[in-house]
Amino acid sequence: MKITGAALAVYALERLPVSHTFGIPGVHNTELYDELAISRKIRPILVTHEAGGAFIADAISRTSGEIGTLVIVPAAGMTNALSGIGEAFLDGVPLLVISGGIRTDTGKSFQLHEIDQQAVLSAITKKSYRIRSHDEIVPSIFEAYRIAVSGKPGPVFIEIPANIQLFPGDGGDYKSCSIPPVLIPDVNDEKVRKAAELLKASRHPGIFAGWGARYSTELLRQIAESLSAPVATTLQGLSVFPGDHPLFAGMGFSRAAVPAAFNAFKNCDCLLAVGTRFAEIPTGSFGLKVPPDLIHVDIDPSVFDKNYHASVAIEGDAHEVLAGISNALGTWRAAPSRSNVTALIEKDRKAYSKEWLQIKTQRVNPAKFFSELRAQLTSPAVIAVDDGNHTYLTAELFTSLKSDVVISPTDFNCMGYAVPAAIGAKLANPERQVVGIVGDGSFLMTCMEIVTAVREKLGIVYFVFNDGELSQISQSQEITYNRKTCTVLSKLSWEGLARTIGAGYFGITSDKDLKPVIENSLNLSAGGLPVIVGVEVDYSKPTRFTKGVVKTVSAKFPTTAKLHFAKRIMKRKIIG
Repeated sequence: MKITGAALAVYALERLPVSHTFGIPGVHNTELYDELAISRKIRPILVTHEAGGAFIADAISRTSGEIGTLVIVPAAGMTNALSGIGEAFLDGVPLLVISGGIRTDTGKSFQLHEIDQQAVLSAITKKSYRIRSHDEIVPSIFEAYRIAVSGKPGPVFIEIPANIQLFPGDGGDYKSCSIPPVLIPDVNDEKVRKAAELLKASRHPGIFAGWGARYSTELLRQIAESLSAPVATTLQGLSVFPGDHPLFAGMGFSRAAVPAAFNAFKNCDCLLAVGTRFAEIPTGSFGLKVPPDLIHVDIDPSVFDKNYHASVAIEGDAHEVLAGISNALGTWRAAPSRSNVTALIEKDRKAYSKEWLQIKTQRVNPAKFFSELRAQLTSPAVIAVDDGNHTYLTAELFTSLKSDVVISPTDFNCMGYAVPAAIGAKLANPERQVVGIVGDGSFLMTCMEIVTAVREKLGIVYFVFNDGELSQISQSQEITYNRKTCTVLSKLSWEGLARTIGAGYFGITSDKDLKPVIENSLNLSAGGLPVIVGVEVDYSKPTRFTKGVVKTVSAKFPTTAKLHFAKRIMKRKIIG
């Protein structure tokens, strides 16, 4: 039976957990879009820019059981999407990227959009395919899905030449193709038992949880309570463990972490690390003090012993391994004397909160903002955070509850993530409140993607932390250089932008505006209208993360370099 390649591609996608595709039609994928237009299951959504489409697809994967899917044009569409594809690759987020391709039936070179896409994408995809015949399409898409979601998840790329999309060909026995099973490595039971014994024998165990443990919150809670062990998370893993649990200490536990985490892990003699690679951000630029008894659990064995040596390294799905550790612990409970860790965490939490709340400002106190937002959000909510100073304020001052989801760019650390990611989160979770926390610099990068949210009637509230600077970097510049270079932004009217694109707008200029404006913005968004809220935030107090990372990085400089920088700072302090 003859069938077009576009029809075969949509047939395959309809049998996967795909409800939307994101991209922009062009001459090399119009046939795909025509087939998607008549799909009864999949809805193609036009985006403003392919980078935004990639971040939207990323959030679909992070906040649902579906896989985010792009349908883009080759060359320019692919390069536009690279930031989102790279973020998904480093953060371990599955994506399907379907691209058109140049014609293979003309014998001509130098065609429009002719570029070796596989070569460009080789470093940021798990695998890429270039379809050569109709009968390859369905099995390739099915295999691409399995690869994307197996092991450490990530993006997979499939290029379908325009002529194969357009013209009928032999699809083979495509209806008999099945989706290959997801590959899950077997767990070493002996290592699991050894891990449990180490945890029971330790005096001060701790748990460090990353994104890989996102489906294991209840098991983490059980193990933490059994051990009376404090729990810290990575940035990407902020919602892996409930932020209001007495044993939750914070993000990381280096000198760049909040006091509750730093102090709770100070004497840690056995660390259970699950679903984390010990990357730069959660370790505070590799400033963690990890005990010799490190139990490292990850589905990707290539992460073991890279930054910290593990005494027990367990390859496997986090849920399976944690279930095994929980069973091995059984009814065992830590000695009552160890329970004082909760009192220590609570004391440090209150003191740190008080430290922030006492700040007197004519602008908006970040701690008061996050306290009021938490009070008004209905859990479960989705909070999409961007890259910048606001990221670490969110990590330090916002409490994520058990069913909430906090998503942010991490290892790739790409600015411009939050605006489109909130769109993906709302499409995947229409019944949940979705808010974006984004700095003004990040907002400028992708704010026009709110056009998509307006068109789709997605009730998202974007809180734009406005201080006119790229604050995370400008604060570091002030500390180390005593001046700011290329980190001061032009003054813009967010209200004017909102009116232009058809979104709602409110402004928060001081603490007294917090309660009414947050309430009004959430109420307005409930009707399906995106809302921009300009928050005149006070960034004068650096986060623990910023201060800690600067100290950690500078401490590793050679003595001669330290003296050079110290002299330069003193000179600039004196003469400007």
